Parts: sequence; C-alpha cells; structure tokens
Amino acid sequence: MQNLSEEQKRLKEHYSKDKDWLKWGPYLSERQWGTVREDYSSHGDAWNYLPHDHARSRTYRWGEDGIAGISDRYCNICFGVTLWNGKDPILKERMFGLSGPRGNHGEDVKELYYYLENTPSHSYMKHLYKYPQNRFPYSKLVEENRIRGKAEHEYELLDTGIFDNNEYFDVVTEYAKDDAEDLLIKISISNRGPKEAPVYLLPTLWIRNFWSFIDMEEKPIIKKVKGSSSVSIRHPYVGDYRLYFEEPSKLLFTENETNRKRIFGEENDHPFKKDLFHDAVIKNDYSLAEKRREGTKFSPLYELSLKAGETRVIKLRLTKEPESAPFDKGFEAVFSKRKEESQEFLNEVTRKSSKEQREIQKQAFAGLLWSKQYYNYEVEKWLNTDSEDNPVPERTNGRNSNWKTLRTHDILSMPDAWEYPWFAAWDSAFHCVSFAMIDPEFAKKQLLLFTKEWFMAPNGQIPAYEWNFSDVNPPVQAWAAIHIYQIEERDTGKGDLKFLKRMFNKLALNFTWWINRVDRFDKNIFEGGFLGLDNIGVFDRSGGIPGGGILEQVDGTSWMALYCLNMLEIALEIAIEDDTFEDMAIKYFGHFVFIAEALNKLREGSSGSWDENEGFFYDTLILPDGRSVPIKVRSISGLLSLAAVLNIRKETLDKLPRFRASMEWFRKYRKENAKYQVIEDYANDKDVLLSLVPKKRMDILIRSMLNESEFLGSHGIRSLSKGHEKPYNIEINGTNYGISYEPAESQTNLFGGNSNWRGPIWMPMNYLFIGTLKEYHNYFEDDLKFQFPSGSGNYLNLKEIGFEISKRLIGMFEKDKEGNRPIHALDKEKYKDEHFKDLILFYEYFDGNNGRGVGASHQTGWTALVANLIEEINRSKK
Repeated sequence: MQNLSEEQKRLKEHYSKDKDWLKWGPYLSERQWGTVREDYSSHGDAWNYLPHDHARSRTYRWGEDGIAGISDRYCNICFGVTLWNGKDPILKERMFGLSGPRGNHGEDVKELYYYLENTPSHSYMKHLYKYPQNRFPYSKLVEENRIRGKAEHEYELLDTGIFDNNEYFDVVTEYAKDDAEDLLIKISISNRGPKEAPVYLLPTLWIRNFWSFIDMEEKPIIKKVKGSSSVSIRHPYVGDYRLYFEEPSKLLFTENETNRKRIFGEENDHPFKKDLFHDAVIKNDYSLAEKRREGTKFSPLYELSLKAGETRVIKLRLTKEPESAPFDKGFEAVFSKRKEESQEFLNEVTRKSSKEQREIQKQAFAGLLWSKQYYNYEVEKWLNTDSEDNPVPERTNGRNSNWKTLRTHDILSMPDAWEYPWFAAWDSAFHCVSFAMIDPEFAKKQLLLFTKEWFMAPNGQIPAYEWNFSDVNPPVQAWAAIHIYQIEERDTGKGDLKFLKRMFNKLALNFTWWINRVDRFDKNIFEGGFLGLDNIGVFDRSGGIPGGGILEQVDGTSWMALYCLNMLEIALEIAIEDDTFEDMAIKYFGHFVFIAEALNKLREGSSGSWDENEGFFYDTLILPDGRSVPIKVRSISGLLSLAAVLNIRKETLDKLPRFRASMEWFRKYRKENAKYQVIEDYANDKDVLLSLVPKKRMDILIRSMLNESEFLGSHGIRSLSKGHEKPYNIEINGTNYGISYEPAESQTNLFGGNSNWRGPIWMPMNYLFIGTLKEYHNYFEDDLKFQFPSGSGNYLNLKEIGFEISKRLIGMFEKDKEGNRPIHALDKEKYKDEHFKDLILFYEYFDGNNGRGVGASHQTGWTALVANLIEEINRSKK
C-alpha cells in the first residue's frame, strides 16, 4: 500500500473525526453585498439594495466578505486583509466590481488577484492581490463600462492604465497551520514600482454580527491583552482564541454594526460602527478608534513606506492556546514544512505532468479550494424577517417563497467567490469531478449535500441557484457521481459503493421529479427552459414560448437520456455486489429505450427532432393549432444527443443474467414496434453499446463537430456553429427571431447580457464531449475512425480525437513560443512581465476563435476540469 503523504494523513485524521483540520479555512466570501440573501427589498433588486458603497458601513445578515480571508466553518470569527495607499477615498477592505446592469457584459469584478496555492486541509494557503499605488479608478470603471456597447470589450482594471508604470504593490497572504486550531499568518507587501511609496496595512479581525438580529446569551468580544501584542477573542459559539501580531503603529477597535446615520439618516446609539476605520485612517483622526481596547472589529495598523523593490513581511498568529513566543524560529519552520508538504502532495497528484502542466493544475486546484465558501440561507426565516430599516411584507410571496424547507449552514464549492458567491447545482457537479482528484471525500460529501433534506425539495427537485431556486439546471449529478466513483477507484484501487448507493437512492426521487415536471404530453420529449443551454436559441426559452406554443427541446431530451444512462451505469455497478439493484438497472434501461425512440422519430408529421436532409437535431416549436416548426439552429444543443452513450462490458452482463435477459426481451419486443433500435449490434460474446443516436446519425454529427468551419475551433468545441456567422432568422406569428455566431461576449441584452452560449468554448461541455468520444471508442475501438479535422485526410480513432481536443483546450493555458497564453490575449505584454508571467486566470468560458478568457475571470469551478484533462492525457501515455 502506498505511503500516505503528510497532507493525506491530515485528511484521513479529519474524515475519521480524530482532528478537525477543516474547522478553519478560506470560507470567507469575496462578496456578500449585492446577494439575494442580503436583499430585503420588496422588489428583489439585490444589487441596488445593498451596493458596494453600503458594504463598508452596513452589517450583513447572512455572511461576511473580505480579501484573502479566512473564518471558522460557520463564519463566526473572520480575518482578512485591508489596505490603503494614501490616495483612495476608502480603504481597500473588499473587492470592487460592477453589477449586471452597470456593466456592458454583466457583473464583473474589477480587481487583479490570483489564487496561488492551497491544500485540501488548508494547511497551507497562498493568495496574491495586486494593489495600485495611485488612486483606484472606481468612477472611471463605472462610467466607461456604462457607455460601452455590447460589441465592445469589457473595460477592465488593466485597461485603465493604472498598472502601466508598475506603480503597485504585490500583497501576498499566506496561512500555515501548525495544528487544526493554530494558524500562522504572513502578509508580504512588495513595492513593484520605480520609487518609494506608502502603504497602510490593516490585518482585520472581526466577529459576524448576530446580536443585532437575534438574542444571544453573551455578546462576543475582542479585547486587548495587557502586556502583550495580542488580543483575546471570546465567542460563545466557537470558543476562545488569541490573535498575536507584531508591534504595530496603532491599535484600532470598533463594532461590527451598521452606521445608521450614513445609510438611513438616523442617529446612531454610539459612534463605534463598522466603517470607523475608514474615517480614522483616511482623515488621519484616530481619536475614536484608539479610544477603546475592546470591540467586535479590530485591527493593528502598520504604517509602511516601501522603497522600490522592497518587501516587508508582517506576521500574525490566530491560535487556541496562548503562546509565549508566537514568532520564534518555529514560526518560519512551520511555514517551510507546510510548503514542502504542499508541493509533495501536488507532485503525487500530478506525478505524470510536465513542469508547466503542474503549475496549471496547482493554480486550478488552488482556485477550487479558495472558492470553498460558507453559505448560510434559511429561506423561511429570510422571507419572514423584516429588514433592519423597513418592513417588507411583500417579500413573503416573492423570490424563492416556495422553498421554505431550504436551510443551509454549509461549506459549498462556489463557481466564483465574487461574481457567483452562491452555489449553482450543475456547476457544483462539475467542480466535484475536479475535487475528486485532490479530496474525493469532500467531492462525495458536496454532491450528497444537494440531496439532503435541507436542500432537495420534498418533491425531489434540486434547487438551481439562489436567484431562482425553482429554475432548472441540467441534471448532471448522476454523471458526476459515477465519475467521482471512477476517479477514486482509479487513484486508490477501491470505489465507494456506499456513496453510489446513497446518491442513487436520492437521485431516483429527483429523476421522477424531472419526468413528471417537463414531459407534458408523456411522449418522452422534454421541455422546460433548461438553464444550462437557455440562451443558445432564437428566443428566451425560460421566459415563455412565442405564440403560446410548446418547445420540444433536443437538449432537454438529451439531458434526460444521459440521466437515464448514468443511473443505469450506477445501478449496474452496485448490482454486481448487490443484485437487488438489478431491477433498477432494468427500469432505467427501459426508460432510455423510449426516450431514444422518441427523439429519433423521422419528422413525417411527427414531433421527431432529426432533420434527415440537414443531418442535425433541432428543437421543435409546437404551435396551438398543431403545426410543428423546426428551429434550425446548429448548436451544442443538437450535438448533446451524442453524450447519451454507454458501453456495457460483456463481463458486467455475464454477472447480471436477469438484466441481460430483460435487455434481450426489450430488443426483441421493440424490433417489432419501433423504427429505431437502441441496440443495433448484439452478440452474447461482445459488449453492448447503448446510444441515444444510431450509428449513421452519430457519424454525421461527429463530422459536424470536427468541422473547423462549424464547431471545432483551435482551442476546443464551440457552442454554436461558425456557420451562423450568416445569421439564422425565423418568423413566428409575425415576429422575427434570429441568432448569429458570436465568438466571445454576448451582443444581446437577453439572458442577462453576460452568459453566452452563442459561440464561445465552455470547458464543462467540452469535457462531456471528450468523455463521449472515449465511450464510443470503448466499443468501436479502431473499427471507427474520423478525419481530424474533417476534410484533412488525417484519420484518428475516437479516443485519439478526444485527446487532440483535450490538447487544444489545455493549450489555452500554456505559453506559446512567444511566451503568451491564449487566455490572456488582450493583455499579452503585461503577462510577459516577470511579476505576471506565471499567473493564470481560470475564466468562465473562452473565445471561440482565439481562446482568450471571457466572462467571470475566477470561475475556477468548472474550468478546473483542465486539470482532469491533463491527468487523463498523461495517464494514456505509454
């Protein structure tokens, strides 16, 4: 048995409940303002109810936020980095960005920061924030984005020129755990500019405010410890701690309470409010902030002046036990040891990777781990609680009002800790597949969390995302479950059948909800505005269908077919050990047969989706008078039909005779009654291929996928055919609807103006397609080859094609011969700078023409799948 690394030992200790290594972590959100949870308005305008300008003065109800921050798992005690360059109008206490309505392409963080390193137990964490030395261009960012049109790029911080002369500080925040409740902290500030510059550092400790909203037996408190450079923390929920710090210029105390005078124009009961440090530092008036030696918000203030190229390091220590010498030689020894252990762990996980690949994987994993956030939302309590300034009874029937059972106090994997500081059900499923490489227990627990009674609705629906829990995300939880199982089995030699059983039992309820919810006419053709691909069509499918019609969706039907096969695969895996699951395997096989038949009907006046002349699956609009109108958009919605494929090994069938007999019965029965056979080739001594599309159609679709004038781009599979550079238009009931290929940012205000499936490359969908090609290859092997790209004369089998697409995706993050990464195409010169060249951002999606990053710049969640692709390619090498 392989020897465990020190990091693996910590994880084993934690999950066996011997030591709570995950009590403290990077659980502090990057943005709490502008979220649904903090919105107590009657009209549901979260961005304007609690905007960035209010955040420094107004107490949050459901969480906290900060820069490079940490907290305990329930966000009771928080720590983060605050800065001031001597010129800004406010302290840099949290990340700045624009709301959707203020930007020309949706919400967007307007800062430069990077997740450099993190281990699954958070024993070592490293974060970089780049802070300008000149006045931060808040107004310029707002105004320029406001006037820009949809055809223009977003206006980013680098575009303002504020970094042109390297007049900025690199602020590196590092954490190392000496023990589960002993956190060593180093904040290193480096002057990258050409001349000496001042900077104020406020390492800030504060306590989440419960006492203003609920009765607490004892109000928490932070107190100065006499005769020591430390404060004590007393908290009835978390216990007692000490924060040690090196000798500062000043000690500042206040309360984490709303400045009602500034926000509401009312008189305050006392002057010690949340924003006191802003006034004290910027106005150079410390009379109030230094007056007290206790409060619920505290910071030692370090007034620094750094020469060009100089670095200063400030040390702190947050610990359960008192320390007589908190910063002795042992302090640096712990940091050195944890760094070594972090590298050892990474090397083991990425042992087949090149140096450059390992760096990509390290930062991908770091982003995943830094985006684990505390998420607190009790919907019933939220609905029935008045805001602190104005009662709003209208909210009781507003957003999420039918989700009163949702009550969460959990650590969740967020898509992006600033732009999406809330879970999205299908995003999280993809995240878990990457988490399985580094912390399979967290991956399993995270996926199971969405089936818990405080998440999943009693009727089986899984909540989509906090802006509308009742919306629908593609049902990929079963797909993720089997992938996590297989990754753990691959890496450890043993899969977790108990996990599969737990997921299967709860997802069976969710599957039934889907069937009852969106197959209105019981024809196994599904409707419903699936959020995953909602804006790839000519109209907003979630916002109502033109002419009062019904849209029969290829992607909806394909997702359900994939769900069937995922549940079938799980049932087969469990049935080998527990034959009582054989019956469930038979059930899902039968359901898949009928979905496949429904999708593949020839049009011939039916509601089938395949166009024989054009060789593609299209959505079908059924109008009230019974007419069927095909919506001829060539998109990954039509290609998604390929993804529903499963190769069942002969060895599995031999172990499950009842399933084999039932499958044979279905085949014989349907041969007499159906035009389309799910199993085209069958022999007792061979594997069985289950595919949503017959081989002839699969050939046609794959050729389209691999056509560079359609879907295959230089960096992956596009979401819309490049053929739609010539716009597609259709008239429905006198109204014209259209769509055109847009390689990057959306050029329409529909769908929020930022989520864009009209051309860009999306990592999760590409990952899904690559897995699809491998699954087909498992059955056909070298008997089936295609030209890659189409028309090139270069024939490859489907596994080889999957690897070639993977290389194109990975290539977006790798340096070319000139030292440029395609993801940074708009800022090539800056990312050649020695202090930028090794920094990687993991974007939401990528330009379909050149691979540059687009959308959320820190959506490491599903874009972290690039780490899986690197691993899978390297494992395939002999």
